[in-house]
Order: sequence, then structure tokens, then C-alpha cells
Amino acid sequence: MRKISVELRHLRYFVAVAEELNFRRAAERLHIGQPPLSIQIRALEEEVGAQLLERTKRRVALTEPGRRFLERAREILAATANATDEARRAARGEVGVLRIGFTSSLPYASTLPDLLYAYRGRYPEVELQLKEMFTNDQLAAIAAGTLDVGLVRYVGGDLPGGVVVREIGNDPLCIVLDAGHRLAERSEIHFTELAGEGFISFPSGVGTGLPDILRRLCRRAGFAPRIVQTAREATTQVALAGAGLGLALLPAPLSCIRLPRVRFIPVVDEDARFALSVALPAHGGSPLVAAFVQVLDGLTAGDQVAANR
Repeated sequence: MRKISVELRHLRYFVAVAEELNFRRAAERLHIGQPPLSIQIRALEEEVGAQLLERTKRRVALTEPGRRFLERAREILAATANATDEARRAARGEVGVLRIGFTSSLPYASTLPDLLYAYRGRYPEVELQLKEMFTNDQLAAIAAGTLDVGLVRYVGGDLPGGVVVREIGNDPLCIVLDAGHRLAERSEIHFTELAGEGFISFPSGVGTGLPDILRRLCRRAGFAPRIVQTAREATTQVALAGAGLGLALLPAPLSCIRLPRVRFIPVVDEDARFALSVALPAHGGSPLVAAFVQVLDGLTAGDQVAANR
């Protein structure tokens, strides 16, 4: 079977002539000369091996092969235009799948809902795959290429190769305790008042920085924390603290959790804050990631301006 080589420009030339049924008007539409257009149409017919147009001095008409070829040529040109548009939109981060990780405390603050709302408003055709994960798991997933971007609670330490972290904000910390506790009616707490208390904390190795912050604040106050209970979920810690099983150190946005007997008391110690950071591939990631970070930076810049007023 003879190999056929037809270029897209030949299809565009033929469609113009087939729609105008006049070589002069088709040439003007294509911004080329009439003789070169005629030569290209003859070359196309030779390549296809069929007469596509009937030509006389008075008229140009489609043959039956020409009518069939016109239908397919239009489909090919439309598909090519769609493919080109899809590629350009992908390069601008407007289409595709974006895999986003976030820590469990993020849905209770305004950052994640505001970010997702703004991003979806600007890029409605991007499919979002959201995954609640501990910080260390997010960092490992970004390094492995199974996660595109992470919203993490990073408090320092070694990062996996190929991952960068940038702080974008922070949340104040609170002590969570039961309503019958001696400090339950306080408007604020300093860690020097908590010596001898039992604490509820996350298990070691789950990938959140709160245990490190707890140890640091206790050490600065002159004592070591006494861990009486561990729980992997912050909401579980809130419930256990409300039951009087110990004190929990958690980000202030979790104070929206309303449970009987639970009190959230702000901590006033220096550095009693929990950083929020964005974790990204060191090479910058895809256009989807770049567009997401652009939206994120716009929101966090607005937050910083508002905070400085």
C-alpha cells in the first residue's frame, strides 16, 4: 500500500476552496496567491489519488470523493485545533489533575477552604485530588512523585531529596483542657503554669511537629512533658482532654470544635505558634503546581497586608 503524505496546510487549502468554490476568493481568504493555491490542490489530488474538485472556466464543484474528503478534513482540522488548545491550556495550568496533600488541622482554618474556593474559581476544569496526610507522609509522597503539592506543618529537620518547603503563615497554639480544670477559666496560659500536668500528644513518628513544639515549650518553662495518653487524630485529643484525661497542645483553629466540657486557652509563650508551609518539588513541578502556588501566594499576601493594618 502506497504511503500517503498529506500536510495540514493542504487540508486548510482544500477546505477553503471547497467552501468558497472559487479559487480567487479562497486565495484571498488564505492570504496566498491563486496560482500557488491551484498547484497545491493538484498536488493534494495526486497524493490522495482522486479528483476532489471539478473545474471549468465558469465554476468549481466538489466531486463525490471531494465531499467525503471535505467532511474528514474538517474533522481533522477541528481535532488538531482542539489538541493545540488543550496543550496550550495544559501549559498554562488550566487543565489536568492536581494532587494536593493537607494536614488534619487545615480544614478547621480558613486557609484551605479559601484557597480551594479561589483556585476552583480560576481553574474550574482542573480535577483536584485531595489527600489528608501527616506532614512527613506528604514530604515523602512529593519526593516519590505521587503528590504534587502539600500544605504541611513543618517545624524543621531533614527534608527528602527533591523537596522544598516555604512557610506561608502560622497559627497560635492553645492548651485544650476540661471545664473542671483549675485553669479552665483563664484567658491565657503560660507554660510555667503547667509543670506537673499530664499531656495528651501524638505518637512518635506520625509526622507532625507538635510533639517537638510541646517538648520545646516545656523545656523553656523548666520541666519535661509527662505524656499520659497518645492519639493520632487531633479531634480525638480534644475529646480526651474534655474528658479530663490530660492537656492537649493544638492549633487555635481547632477551637471551632465544640464539645461539652472542652476549653481552649491561648498560650502566650514566645514561639507558641504552629507554622503552615507549602511543600513543593524542588524542580518547580508542573504548570498546574505553578498556577496553584500563584493563587496561594495571592491569598497569603492579602492576609499579610490585612494583618499589618
